[in-house]
Amino acid sequence: MKRPLALLAVTLFGLPIGLPAQVGKGLLDPNSASDKQLAELDGMTAAITAAMVKARPFTNALALDAFLGKQGLDPAARGKIYGKAFLHINLNTASSKEMQLIPGVGRRMAHEFDEYRPWKSFKQFDKEIGKYVSKTEVARFKQYCFIPLDLNKASDADFQTIPGVGKRMAHEFEEYRPWKSKKQFEREIGKYVNEKEVARFWRYMTIK
Repeated sequence: MKRPLALLAVTLFGLPIGLPAQVGKGLLDPNSASDKQLAELDGMTAAITAAMVKARPFTNALALDAFLGKQGLDPAARGKIYGKAFLHINLNTASSKEMQLIPGVGRRMAHEFDEYRPWKSFKQFDKEIGKYVSKTEVARFKQYCFIPLDLNKASDADFQTIPGVGKRMAHEFEEYRPWKSKKQFEREIGKYVNEKEVARFWRYMTIK
């Protein structure tokens, strides 16, 4: 009875109530967005869009920021883009510099993100970061973050919080359990998607 009720739950700030979502929702993912979606962002020209599609997947938000800087976009212009599109930061490994790319996150808040590691769930994030900012702001921050998914324990619902992952790919992630290494992941998931897509999926994963 619990699972159907969870799946029927309404959503708040793009996150399903009752589901242990591990990847924030609400922003465009630069690694998987279409050319058209990218071109509609403030400051994105056809040339920058084409170059971004060719360069991705970006390994982290710092790599994306460096790329956009090389395209001639200053910090203010990049900040406008990050209000609508951003590459999720790994809450357990991101540097302070990477965290501060999130609009509204300064050194103090980046310190709090770091202070409560290891992060295990967004419920924990709600509790701890909610000590410093409103529920609305906590929800906004979560859009920019992810907590690595354990390939051997995550549910279909967890996997489908990754941009571009549907039921079929979530099934493949479960099919090859137990997972033991990144090399195994690259070999097995590489049967279904190309090398770049495998790399994009892997950044959200962990094996415990």
